Amino acid sequence: MSKPLIAIVGRPNVGKSTLFNKLVGARVSIVQDTPGVTRDRIYYECEWRSKSVMLVDTGGIEPHSTDTILSQMRRQAQLAIERADVIIFVVDLQTGVTATDQDVAVMLQKSGKPVVLCVNKCDQLGEPRPEFYEFYNLGLGDPVAVSSVHGHGTGDLLDACYELIDFDKTEDYDEEAVRVAIIGKPNVGKSSLVNRMAGEERVIVSDIAGTTRDATDTEVENQYGKFIFIDTAGIRRKSRVDEEIERYSVLRAYMAVDRSEVCVIVLDATVGFTEQDSKVAGYAHEQGKACIVAVNKWDAVEKDDRTMQEFRKKLEVDFSFMSYVPFIFISAKTGQRVDKLYELINFVNAQNAMRISTGKLNDLLANAAARVQPPTDKGKRLRIFYCTQASTRPPTFVFFCNNKELFHFSYQRYLENQIRETFGLEGTPVRIIVRERGEKD
Repeated sequence: MSKPLIAIVGRPNVGKSTLFNKLVGARVSIVQDTPGVTRDRIYYECEWRSKSVMLVDTGGIEPHSTDTILSQMRRQAQLAIERADVIIFVVDLQTGVTATDQDVAVMLQKSGKPVVLCVNKCDQLGEPRPEFYEFYNLGLGDPVAVSSVHGHGTGDLLDACYELIDFDKTEDYDEEAVRVAIIGKPNVGKSSLVNRMAGEERVIVSDIAGTTRDATDTEVENQYGKFIFIDTAGIRRKSRVDEEIERYSVLRAYMAVDRSEVCVIVLDATVGFTEQDSKVAGYAHEQGKACIVAVNKWDAVEKDDRTMQEFRKKLEVDFSFMSYVPFIFISAKTGQRVDKLYELINFVNAQNAMRISTGKLNDLLANAAARVQPPTDKGKRLRIFYCTQASTRPPTFVFFCNNKELFHFSYQRYLENQIRETFGLEGTPVRIIVRERGEKD
């Protein structure tokens, strides 16, 4: 199940990015008194009352756009609310209610989505200034007084949002179905691949990059099992994301990764690996998803008996940060090896969900320590008492030792390699957590 999404909308310079940073507890979004500073994908997890949500910070007006302020604001807010469960509408106490605020309030009311009105820059403690009550005229219920700079009222704001979210809501999909996100740059053949796997024209296919604006779900059941394929808009380089609609297509692609269990990273065989492919793959890796690299358009490559082997060696270098990922060479156009892709999806999904008993892990740990002695520093030797698996998706292992500082990264990598050699875990990242004995979680 994907986390609920809260979108922060408002006209420029009301403090949206400052509020976003305060809520997530990190300086993620750029803050500056210049309209249009927030351009990149700003999508971050926020935890409150032991429950997590995803926050998205919407950007202001692009300075190079010829559109009017109102049309820019309407388009941006509309795109933000399409996916959001709750909208935080930020207004500015110091400037009062503006015509743009009123127009956006009307649009939000028409959307039918729940809205929390946040009156920002209420920096004084105690009773708010008389101007505060002017915001009742927007017709969005009781406003919440907040100071995004000092953090006053942010707890009340999140409380108001949480009251409008159904955390028990689940997706209406078969629990047995494997959720697969098809991700990659624009025009690598993602929609063609989904159509081939579904056996019908379920997604619009075009040679124009960016045809797929939204993330769409395609349910497939065959001899390999049940699958839900999430086709996403291409993730392109941030410098090329000039329009708001493109920026939110990028957001949806990242949201699709969050909703999935397996990510198929699609490359164009005629183009090869690019820097943007590493960013796409890197996000899936960070989220702990099972991953496959599918090299599409393999039918368009001139080949001899060594072409695939040489291409694979190059990919192993390119994806050295994901040494566990398997490669498959396919053609969505001809259907070449598409059936094998189903088998590979099932395999890496099982690897991502694998659980290893504590007994087997500690047998492996004893053998590994006998083969390569734990490191020492200033006469002190690292002692690893035992290891256990804490969770799956991705497989996460906790090592308890006498001194965390002695547990060097190189030895962690050695133990991870030993675990992979013994138990497989192909196609899935592995997490290692180091704890000192007696240390609380």
